[in-house]
Amino acid sequence: MGSIADKLTSLVHEDYRYDIPHGEIVQDQIAAVNERFQERKDLIKLLAHRANQAGIDEIKSLDDIVPLLFPHTAYKSYPESLLANEKWDRLARWLDTVSTYRVPPMDNDAIADIDGWVEKLKESGHYVSCSSGTTGKSAMLVASEKDMDWCRTEAITAYSWGSGVVPAQDRRIMGLAPVAHVPRNTATGESYLNALQDPEKEPFAYPVPPLTVGSLTQMVVLRKSIADGTAKPGDLAQYEEISAFRQKAMDDAIGIAAKAMVEHRAEKLHISGLWSGLYNVAKAVRDMGYSAKDFNPENSFYVGGGLKRAQLPDDYREFVYETFNIKPERSYQNYSMQEIQSGMPRCQVGGRYHLPPWVVPLILDESGDKLLPIADEEYEGRAAFFDLSLDGRWGGVISGDKVSIDFRPCACGARSPSIRDNIVRYADIKGDDKIGCAGTVDAYVRGEA
Repeated sequence: MGSIADKLTSLVHEDYRYDIPHGEIVQDQIAAVNERFQERKDLIKLLAHRANQAGIDEIKSLDDIVPLLFPHTAYKSYPESLLANEKWDRLARWLDTVSTYRVPPMDNDAIADIDGWVEKLKESGHYVSCSSGTTGKSAMLVASEKDMDWCRTEAITAYSWGSGVVPAQDRRIMGLAPVAHVPRNTATGESYLNALQDPEKEPFAYPVPPLTVGSLTQMVVLRKSIADGTAKPGDLAQYEEISAFRQKAMDDAIGIAAKAMVEHRAEKLHISGLWSGLYNVAKAVRDMGYSAKDFNPENSFYVGGGLKRAQLPDDYREFVYETFNIKPERSYQNYSMQEIQSGMPRCQVGGRYHLPPWVVPLILDESGDKLLPIADEEYEGRAAFFDLSLDGRWGGVISGDKVSIDFRPCACGARSPSIRDNIVRYADIKGDDKIGCAGTVDAYVRGEA
């Protein structure tokens, strides 16, 4: 591995990691990305294709990185027919184009379903996580054992910085949202359990059926077949049955979770979930006659994933905080995305998401083709990043997010680049999202170019 890249990632344990000005570290970041490029340009097939197209054999500036970034859609570019027709061997070949390490050939007859495919890949050190597919097709993201170890380390260090909570194994973890049982989430969950959970108590898990890669993609395939008119009557019945079952489980879980919160209200709790679920549980707790005065004042809180298009009252945050007695200094929020694996914790004073030194900000124009110049004031653009910690796949990605970034010191005093808490998706603004390079990248990984 590259010595400069490793030096930057080793800062994960340093207290000053979010206090390094961009100007002091950007040259090291460029050199570190070049190290990663030299290591992997002949290993990751899509990267080699992008480099050849752009005529790049060395990275000397931030501008040189832009043509080598992958649009986030690259991880959704597999033909859905591979899932529908259970072509696990061809799906493995697709995954091989975006993997650092060679994906071995697959025997279709030895694999029953996509969860079996995921388990088979783990045998060769390939860990596949899957996004929720909120806006449609799920992304499939391959990672290595080293990436799993990183998630176990980085997740809790970012949480501790952003929340001010010193991990002491003195809380009961209350998970108030369904969690996708994919490798990245499992590794992160282990980190929180080992650091925060009182070993004498049982954590609370949201009482809904586990979401595996198979269950996530099953609904994607069913939705697709219904939308394009190829669904059979049995498919429609299956879709309705699964949807009704999950909806009932979600509805029942709210009351069960509310009762558990009330039961453990005097304990020091670590509460986590999504805003929509947290709000619904908080409302149920209020309906039972309980509020902040009944809960431990040292409770901590972690929310992730945004609103997921949920429609909530304007004061939903305050309502949740005031229900569970959450003090601002113990509330942790984090900006990240599935395509990278490091987080950007939100500070308490400035309310901004801070970039660690191993995550390189590359703010682009709306099309994702051009790097915007670093300004001496806050400015807007399409978020793109290079995560130097990634091992199993390429660390550079163009996101679907519109962000406001500032390279000046934050009100909290931290001097790293920071992003305002007003992040929106271009797809939500325009109803669609067109990234300039997406078409040619998708064509390549689908084997059409």
